[in-house]
Amino acid sequence: MGAVPTKKNPQVTASAPARRRELLRTAAEVFAEQGYNATTVRTIADHAGMLAGSLYYHFDSKESMLEEILRTFLDELWDGYDAVLDAGLGPRETLEALVTESFREIDRHRAAVAIYQKESRQLAAQERFTFLAESQRRFEKAWLSTLERGVAGRVFRDDLDVRLTYRFVRDTVWVAASWYRPGGQHSPEEIARQYLSMVLDGIAVRA
Repeated sequence: MGAVPTKKNPQVTASAPARRRELLRTAAEVFAEQGYNATTVRTIADHAGMLAGSLYYHFDSKESMLEEILRTFLDELWDGYDAVLDAGLGPRETLEALVTESFREIDRHRAAVAIYQKESRQLAAQERFTFLAESQRRFEKAWLSTLERGVAGRVFRDDLDVRLTYRFVRDTVWVAASWYRPGGQHSPEEIARQYLSMVLDGIAVRA
């Protein structure tokens, strides 16, 4: 059993949430590297430097760990997205802000994004993870409506295939989780500016 928090031992209470977050970060990295199905509780415990039985003190299963990892990522993602969508920006500014917020989330939750990219389609079929499909529907609606608004307002080209453009921007941005490392040479905002320059202005020199 774990130590019981008391007035004489307040650090137990303070350290438990921090330890839980640390274990989730470890689990996320293992899931991202080895795949969810190939990862066992023992594998996570080994990476965390503890016995598998001790891990169960914090979590009842690897499924509960994965659920918390993905929910935390998506909750923060939607906090940022909703703030952008509620800001009353023009379509181009909305697109720029969504891309920037996406890179910030990759910076904060790189491993969770990698898991989401690899596992969400399979996981969404399970009752415990149906929230993934709902988030995907919201995500698609947010991006498509922004692009459609831009076409209608003549901010984006009128011959634009908005669904194809959405898929291109989505895949271009989120695949960055496979190579991005927090604390690298470029900040999330700097990377977003480069991506946006290529997406919105192209890479060819204008004649």
